[in-house]
Amino acid sequence: MTLTERLNAYERLMRLDKPIGILLLLWPTLWGLWISSEGSPNWAILWVFVIGTVLMRSAGCVINDYADREFDPHVERTRLRPLAAGMVQPREALALAAALALVAFVMILWLNALTIQLALVAALLAASYPFTKRFLPIPQAYLGIAFGFGIPMAFAAQTGAVPALAWVMLAGNMFWSIAYDTEYAMVDRPDDLRIGIKSAAILFGRHDVPAVMLSHGVFLSIMVAVGLWARLGFVYFAGLTAALGLILYQFTLIRGRDRGLCFKAFLHNNWVGAAVFAGIALDYLVYIRWVP
Repeated sequence: MTLTERLNAYERLMRLDKPIGILLLLWPTLWGLWISSEGSPNWAILWVFVIGTVLMRSAGCVINDYADREFDPHVERTRLRPLAAGMVQPREALALAAALALVAFVMILWLNALTIQLALVAALLAASYPFTKRFLPIPQAYLGIAFGFGIPMAFAAQTGAVPALAWVMLAGNMFWSIAYDTEYAMVDRPDDLRIGIKSAAILFGRHDVPAVMLSHGVFLSIMVAVGLWARLGFVYFAGLTAALGLILYQFTLIRGRDRGLCFKAFLHNNWVGAAVFAGIALDYLVYIRWVP
């Protein structure tokens, strides 16, 4: 294998060619950074979190493929991943994940002690998530906590504390993750049933579509409460209304349980996260500039 081919395999192993995971991890972190700073985040902290998000998502993907290396060759969607196809050896994958995590950890060393402590918890969640698919009936909930842990970290970095509001936002992200990752799991359900992997799509069975929409509904309800708690204005709630419209569109995609459309619905959640963030950022911008 040439150097170019090896680097390409590492890029695919880290999923840098598929940025949806970075975005789904980044949006909740940005929500936390903007609300904790009331619309004026420390830009140095912001960049640490953005780069750290890319690094940790990449490390998480490597660990996920390492954990699933015996299963992925038997799943249609994953059989050509670098580890599954034998293009990268397991020891290489572990070394790559460790290097990515180390760089991310070095970046946060200048932040306060509470943020560093929470970062260690976040790293543990990210590393352990891939193995939860063996025993948790809804690993999507665990994923939601792992993907949302940037929220309490953002509050800690900006304010030195983690208020109850941050944990409520984390709970909201957990329900959002259950919704979008169940859509993702609906794509792999036939393969997961065959090889014994657990998922919310399997647990919910024929009630999968109502469960997805209910989870989306709980997520939006929690975010309404967050807006009231943080005293956000009409622009924020307009963003939530836009997110609601996007979620209703997802219903039209998943109601037939077509695997291709379910995957499209999963990808579409990037716009839901973006709509919520736009509402937060623009609301603070409007009130900072125009309200005396």
